[in-house]
Amino acid sequence: MRMLDLIEKKRDGKELTGEEILHVVSGYTRDQIPDYQAAAFLMAVFLRGMTRVELAALTEAMLRSGDVLDLARIPGPKADKHSTGGVGDKTSLVLAPIVAAGGVTVPMISGRGLAHTGGTLDKLESIPGFNVNLSLSRFMQVLEECGCGMIGQTDEIAPADKKFYALRGVTGTVASPYLICASIMSKKLAEGIDALVLDVKTGSGAFMKREEDAVFLADLMVETGRRMGKRTVALITGMDQPLGRAVGNALEVIECIEVLRGGGPGDLRTLSLELCAWMFCLAGRTPTVPDGRKLGEELIASGAGLRKFREIVRSQGGDPLAVDHPARLPRAAHCMDVTCASNGFVTSVDCEKIGVAVVLLGGGREEKDDEVDPAVGIRIHRKMGDPVLPGEPVCTIHYNSDRRLRDACTLIQDAYSIGNMATHQPRPLVRRIIQPAAGTEPDTPSRDCRGASR
Repeated sequence: MRMLDLIEKKRDGKELTGEEILHVVSGYTRDQIPDYQAAAFLMAVFLRGMTRVELAALTEAMLRSGDVLDLARIPGPKADKHSTGGVGDKTSLVLAPIVAAGGVTVPMISGRGLAHTGGTLDKLESIPGFNVNLSLSRFMQVLEECGCGMIGQTDEIAPADKKFYALRGVTGTVASPYLICASIMSKKLAEGIDALVLDVKTGSGAFMKREEDAVFLADLMVETGRRMGKRTVALITGMDQPLGRAVGNALEVIECIEVLRGGGPGDLRTLSLELCAWMFCLAGRTPTVPDGRKLGEELIASGAGLRKFREIVRSQGGDPLAVDHPARLPRAAHCMDVTCASNGFVTSVDCEKIGVAVVLLGGGREEKDDEVDPAVGIRIHRKMGDPVLPGEPVCTIHYNSDRRLRDACTLIQDAYSIGNMATHQPRPLVRRIIQPAAGTEPDTPSRDCRGASR
């Protein structure tokens, strides 16, 4: 078959067959299809969309372009979580050890910070010695040793996604929900998991600003997971303000340790436990979501989650003493408060501006190859609904260089809106639960996992 014919077919809004989609993916991965034709195909998908059958075929072709982990030799269920990204979004570092401590294997392949959002790998690398670049064989050993491993995408996992992702970045096709879905699901399903929980963010700090766009993407991913034979659920969660009180890699690790010790910010703890609950339920570890939530709480209270996190750090070459003595983590040389100029209540926080401010401080990347300073970041003192007085700090900046400090301060001040009354309260963190249509779940362990949102 000719690539030109397939481009024209998709351009005209016709449905491609699974064989035709496999031809596109395998041909481009093997350098048999040039960039300009692959780019034309991506733009045709961007403009015309895909049917659910096409999307499942695209996901499977990208998934099968590389290795798929076989975790059969590891007993028990396997589950993972994926977030579409946000500011202060650090739940992976909390839930992964808790779920592993609860008897579910968590093979987590994660990403780095993108634009104004943070990345799990960057947070982990702020722990001295922590190695996120394990070979697949060593990754398997870590999973067998402690039930959880957290690494970056290897050359063997979904190589088609790597090529298409780079091309999307220079062809204006990144925002296609169909291409986003195939990219995320091909990598996650290559982990050899039984169940997947998706945290799809919406709000000022998310890539999907509008809730209806987040719901559409979530529905695509849940349906694709179902078609691929995996138990999948998506939570639509709010990102109208940073999650927790810390934004910045080492600061966020410290906050995760606080939650695992039984403290930490309430919103971070609540969302982490909700995601844990769904992972436990979908994996068949607990019969219901409330039971999963209770199990997560017990694993925090007993210290099992914290012990498991220490074990993961040790298994991946990190300094386990940093878990007990966070002062061993990178610390910025300077701190500076950003104060409020008016009296009133915080009515809104432009979450994206907070994230960009951390990037300007060196805590994220403006270019793909930029080095990240793990010590810098922002501690948030005031969130939506909180009262403020003139001269009171709303945030504290942790920085090592004042080169772009003024710009970061300006962004933070612009991010805060102050009103006379606390009339605008934050919406619930979990907005909606997206599940497969009734009767279509693949081998769901418990019917009580359905419709169990609060």
